[in-house]
Amino acid sequence: MSSRRSFLKNVSFSTGALAGLPAFMSEETPHPLAGKKPKFNMCGYQAPKLETVRVGIIGLGMRGPGAVERISFIEGASIVALCDKLPERAAAAQKYLTDKGLSKAVEYSGEDGWKALCERNDIDLVYICTPWHLHTPMAVYAMKNGKHAAVEVPAALTLDECWELVETSEKTKKHCMMLENCCYDFFEALTFAMAQKGLFGELIHAEGAYIHDLVSLNFSKNGYENMWRLRENAKRNGNPYPTHGLGPIAQCLNINRGDNFDYMVSMSTNDFMMQAKAKELAAQDEFFKEFENHTYRGNMNTTLLRTHFGKTLMVQHDVTSPRPYSRIHLLSGTKGVASKWPSPERIAFGHSWLKSEQLQDLYKEHTPELIKHVGDIAKQIGGHGGMDFIMDWRLIDCLRNGLALDQDVYDAASWSAVVHLSNQSVSKRSRPVDVPDFTRGNWKINKPVDLGLRGGGNTSVRSKAPKPEGQISL
Repeated sequence: MSSRRSFLKNVSFSTGALAGLPAFMSEETPHPLAGKKPKFNMCGYQAPKLETVRVGIIGLGMRGPGAVERISFIEGASIVALCDKLPERAAAAQKYLTDKGLSKAVEYSGEDGWKALCERNDIDLVYICTPWHLHTPMAVYAMKNGKHAAVEVPAALTLDECWELVETSEKTKKHCMMLENCCYDFFEALTFAMAQKGLFGELIHAEGAYIHDLVSLNFSKNGYENMWRLRENAKRNGNPYPTHGLGPIAQCLNINRGDNFDYMVSMSTNDFMMQAKAKELAAQDEFFKEFENHTYRGNMNTTLLRTHFGKTLMVQHDVTSPRPYSRIHLLSGTKGVASKWPSPERIAFGHSWLKSEQLQDLYKEHTPELIKHVGDIAKQIGGHGGMDFIMDWRLIDCLRNGLALDQDVYDAASWSAVVHLSNQSVSKRSRPVDVPDFTRGNWKINKPVDLGLRGGGNTSVRSKAPKPEGQISL
């Protein structure tokens, strides 16, 4: 009997299989940096001021041209170089500059053109809009070549990539900002400000999502270059694109700045749509034969994260179901609740939603200074209703004035880590997995995000149609 007890005890400690033990946590070996105190904290870091932010943009397919257009409106930003694997895309992007009478950018193309761009000595910021698997390599190379990096979402696909971003940013003292535009949408900014003021009480739970029917686009020959996004949907089975829903609610909960992610679980449905679509297309077009036998990720993924202080976040991903667009954006606290989708936007401090005029009063009173300063112009210039331009303007204004960024490398790493960890949890029958603390304890002292101008706000905006004065006054 005693030998049996010893056997069971040994099994329980080696597998975590018995009740009462922290069962089924992450089986990965911790990264060497995980147990080391950082030599430098990038949260709150104020880089030296740049009178003019000289920008190089890589990736001019889906997102890149919009970035060229938006940044071309910002005084104090100069687009020095444009790069895409396909030379015709770099050439086409020049029109945004020449239409405003701006200097032509140097064009790069080919497989390694991006490296030559990063190596230039007249660039301060590399803005990366390429396929997901290139985000970390390009951001790391940019920082190692002395440039700040702004990288599209997700910033990384593996935990090793997350740590590489963190380590490189800390060593080089160069910013690595993930371009999470949804943090700058108008309702998200309002609810963030209200949460910071305690108007919802203690936040207990939050929800975010990326629910967007992209079946036609993912299967379009004229969509993503070499069908790269469709291929990504066959590589892993979790949440491959978590940050649009996660970023805004993580900021509201002060993740990395007063609290941090502790562990998470993730569950996916089967795929009921993508392989069927591939087979349907393959029967009509030989081109799709390559894709008909792929195993695709589940159509709906639901991930739950728990924080150090016992808050919970739910994040969903579904880009195949025929549903209206939604990022959910729900905050639930001890005194109130906010919900963006389904429309209309709603806030309540009891059993009934506020009336429309009451909601508008909240906008007038609690909209952050940043949004009040540039929001109207952002709506004119555009980019998902203006939030893209607010993000770009804010980035340039912070770099010009030597201000800390709203999103740092720890946010890029912790929000992007859900890509890898959700896949890991799903593959283990939704077992809990630990979320690394990329701040290595500094979340306890890091200050919350501040959407005020903080001594900036002096970055002007060029007119949509060139005028003699050349600016829209802010």
